[in-house]
Amino acid sequence: MTFQIFPPLEIPETLAAGPGPGNTDVRVLKAFAGAGVADHMQGDVLRGMIECKHMLRKIWGTGNAYTFAVAGTGWSALDTMFSAVMPGDTVVAFTNGTFSGIDVLTLRIKAATPAEHAASPLDPQAASVTVVEVPHGQPVTAELVEATLAEHKPKWAFMAHWETGSGRVNDLRGFSEACERHGAMGLVDAVSSLGVEDFAIDDYPGVAGWASCPQKGLCCLPLTYAPVSFTDAYIEALKSTGAYTYVHNPIFEARHWGIVDGQDVEKGTYHRTHSGYAVAAFHESLRLTLQEGLAKRSMSYRTHEKVLRDAVTEMGCEVTSDMPSLIVLNLPSALSGREMELVQNCRARGFGIWPTLSEPVQVRIGILNQLNREAVSRIVRLFAEAIRELGGEVDQDAIEALLESRYGTSIAA
Repeated sequence: MTFQIFPPLEIPETLAAGPGPGNTDVRVLKAFAGAGVADHMQGDVLRGMIECKHMLRKIWGTGNAYTFAVAGTGWSALDTMFSAVMPGDTVVAFTNGTFSGIDVLTLRIKAATPAEHAASPLDPQAASVTVVEVPHGQPVTAELVEATLAEHKPKWAFMAHWETGSGRVNDLRGFSEACERHGAMGLVDAVSSLGVEDFAIDDYPGVAGWASCPQKGLCCLPLTYAPVSFTDAYIEALKSTGAYTYVHNPIFEARHWGIVDGQDVEKGTYHRTHSGYAVAAFHESLRLTLQEGLAKRSMSYRTHEKVLRDAVTEMGCEVTSDMPSLIVLNLPSALSGREMELVQNCRARGFGIWPTLSEPVQVRIGILNQLNREAVSRIVRLFAEAIRELGGEVDQDAIEALLESRYGTSIAA
């Protein structure tokens, strides 16, 4: 029996213009590739982890001692955060798109009893979980959260901060305040907002647990380290119940980062074989975030998103999102129903935009780590070309005039 030896894998440069991952900053790639050690217990690697922990607290605006990162992507961080939810726990979960919907499935899996798992192993219908489904394209509002928590008085409440399935920003302030009023411990999916939005999690005391990712706003590599942060109340709840996990138990994971009994200690006491290369990349992404400053970065996202929004509107598209790092749109009526065709055409030439992953089918264009005139103008022109390729009409002179008016004098960078 012969076996084919495949040639080396070559992946061409792609313009990542979707909801994430974004194009990794070249300085982060350099830090990853330039790490001169594979030994995860080498002294500089351990020092880097301590520095990462402190930088992350600063970026997220928190005094939570249990602020660290989990090896993997945002799903790893979310699984860690949800690990405190035990079978039979009462949960209210709000969903308004693809990814909060997957979060809700995870919560039903965590809260389901053995009998409920046996009845539907892949989709357990946990009676203790109340799921509030908000229509695609609409936000989770303070009024909805208040009314639902007042009725159900759950132990846990969940919401995504930003839902990238539909590009909607949900009411974090209203969620936190309702959790405080009704004694619920809030859990928030902050996968898309960390590193993009200028906010401090200590300003939202109703939220007990936060989970994010390395590959979006922080512009790091996927499968490096996914940030989490937990209040003392969350940790006390976890101590009282335990969790059905070893790898993703927040208390054990915290020990890996030198956090024991709510205090920073000299070195970790829980062994996980991590990657010195991943530590180097994560460290650099955090360092660059602090160097730039969240206020400046957040404003830059809003400025460039407005240019992209106005440009696609000029092309006849309807924007239905309000996230500063992502545009979700309907194509001009003449091209309705051809969203997937357009996306596939773009991706075939290295222009990585995305469709929505649930109905209705829309187009998603992101600007993660594309915060300059050249990058956004390139995205606009490539999208205009894609529309023309399908037979749509685009006034290129009007598009160029729009770009010149926005970038000619006001945003040269």
